[in-house]
Amino acid sequence: MESRSDEMKQRRYDVVIVGGGAAGLSGALTLARARRSVLVIDAGEPRNAPASHIHNYLGRESTPPGELLAIGRGEAAGYGAEIVAGRVASAERLPGEQGFRVETEDGRSVEARRLLVTTGLVDELPPVPGLAERWGREVLHCPYCHGREVADRPIGVLATGPLAVHQALMWRQWSEDVTLFRHTGPEPSDEEYEQLAARGVAVVDGEVTGLEVADDRFTGVRLAGGRVIPREALVVQARFVARSAVLESLGLVPVAQEMGGEVIGTYVPTDPTGATEVPGVWAAGNVTRLTEQVIGAAAAGLMAAGAVNGDLIAEDTRNAVEARRRG
Repeated sequence: MESRSDEMKQRRYDVVIVGGGAAGLSGALTLARARRSVLVIDAGEPRNAPASHIHNYLGRESTPPGELLAIGRGEAAGYGAEIVAGRVASAERLPGEQGFRVETEDGRSVEARRLLVTTGLVDELPPVPGLAERWGREVLHCPYCHGREVADRPIGVLATGPLAVHQALMWRQWSEDVTLFRHTGPEPSDEEYEQLAARGVAVVDGEVTGLEVADDRFTGVRLAGGRVIPREALVVQARFVARSAVLESLGLVPVAQEMGGEVIGTYVPTDPTGATEVPGVWAAGNVTRLTEQVIGAAAAGLMAAGAVNGDLIAEDTRNAVEARRRG
């Protein structure tokens, strides 16, 4: 990401937004349109950078991720939001009700009346050689994000936990040729074996040791005994780990999220508006909702920004009443 400013133009803002993805830029756009002074500090590490296109985003279907962010930055900046490159190291509450101080790793410091944290998450992949290099290309996790693009192709599902059977049955919606690789996952129950058989999903025992690649394309799954089974896409269950360091510096603790008897990651809890347990701090997007897609993250940023602005209006009103009484 190119910075629109070498330094923050002022030392105190109504709102500092940490993270410049869909949630952060949506929040910045909303708050800037509400005539708030807004600073977005973005580390430039969008989760969906490896993907070629965004899907299920009404009005922006198949837009490349970088293009969507560039459009969002331009829209937010057009209303006065400032967007700078940088990585926030920590945040702290100022004495009394004076807001927060945000520190970047390169030593810059800025104050804000409110904080909106939209730092997203990190996908931790199973330890199989080759997965990371193909992540977002032929190594996939979300059928709604990528299923249409690999429809009717040979698809493999790598089992690492109890959700694998569910994944295989889900992806069967997009292809008749789905193979479940047992790998390190638990053996399916008799009922699950029956479901897989009924849907024509093959089950292969043995540990997966790597991927076969030819001409920069994934072509198959290699098993411990050397056998290679041709596939054109491989589904994995990544562990979703919230980028929660900034929130943790304020005393907020991430919690585990479980799905189908498996811990799929960690997130920071909020209320429906994105408010955290720390007054004055909101969070939105994947840092608080692990399975949110891009359009949902943008909507969450809008929701949080509206709540932040409402909270600031209430404070502005209290201050105005107190000033009137004094005067």
